[in-house]
Amino acid sequence: MSREVHVRFCESGRGKFPPATRLREGRRVDIYRFIRAEKANFRVRVMCRVLGVSSSSYYEWQRQPQSDHELRDKELREVIGEIFTENRSRYGSPRITEELAKRDMAVSRKRVSRLMRDNGLRAKGKRKFKHTTDSNHSLPIAPNLVNQQFEVAEANKVWVGDITYIQTLEGWSYLATVIDLYSRKVVGWSYSNRMTSALVCDALDAAVRLRRPEPGLIFHSDRGSQYASRAYRRRLWRYRMDQSMSAKGNCYDNAVAESFFATLKKELVSGEVYRTRAEARAEIFQYIEVFYNRRRIHSLLGYMTPDEFESCISKQCVA
Repeated sequence: MSREVHVRFCESGRGKFPPATRLREGRRVDIYRFIRAEKANFRVRVMCRVLGVSSSSYYEWQRQPQSDHELRDKELREVIGEIFTENRSRYGSPRITEELAKRDMAVSRKRVSRLMRDNGLRAKGKRKFKHTTDSNHSLPIAPNLVNQQFEVAEANKVWVGDITYIQTLEGWSYLATVIDLYSRKVVGWSYSNRMTSALVCDALDAAVRLRRPEPGLIFHSDRGSQYASRAYRRRLWRYRMDQSMSAKGNCYDNAVAESFFATLKKELVSGEVYRTRAEARAEIFQYIEVFYNRRRIHSLLGYMTPDEFESCISKQCVA
């Protein structure tokens, strides 16, 4: 039973008041703060009895001026709420802590976590989605040239790709992406209502138009029939790229691409109902092009965005 329900229940005269117990000072202050926040809705004396504190102690605490720590918490709650809202409920305490540091507000992750919990702020959670890979085919399979070596020293040396499902009220749709392992930037993507070789070819074409890589780039994917198709292999040959594929059934061989889709599903798709494919595509465009590449800080990049990381390296501002 929540505190609010318990208060209403006890106020109605049907509930039994718990006996007063000794409370830790921090816990007692939390209760006092709750009473102060709810005094417009419930009688103070009733809340004090329900929550096991004396009303005289509460009034004595209320007369005391707020401490520097409380004032600091109040300021932090406001800024944390702004950051959380700006990022559409996608940031948990680690990223919010980093964003606060960028604003010259040094604070521990533990404190941020507590203040988020006090404000009822919780980053979007994970859910399971359908798997897309169809490796039951007789098409040619490329060797694994990456071997889970996901740290790359230069841009446009190793790209990874994958496909995922997006559900809409019009039916399933499909998203293919190309990610540069160097900066984890999504350098190409394609969206369609059909999961064909054209989907992955279009994503690769978009990446090539943007990056203009030199010959010899390694493109890694799973063993899906789209990536093993003749059309896709001819595309790689045209761009002078070397094809690499994961071992059968081993999702860790393409972990970066899988991780991006898990993040997209958690931060964008989870809990959303897209009426049309066009609506879903617009949201995906905004997430990838506006948020993920340019605004979302990445822990593996020293809490920089992919764009910031590439710009910073080019200016030699990172060791």
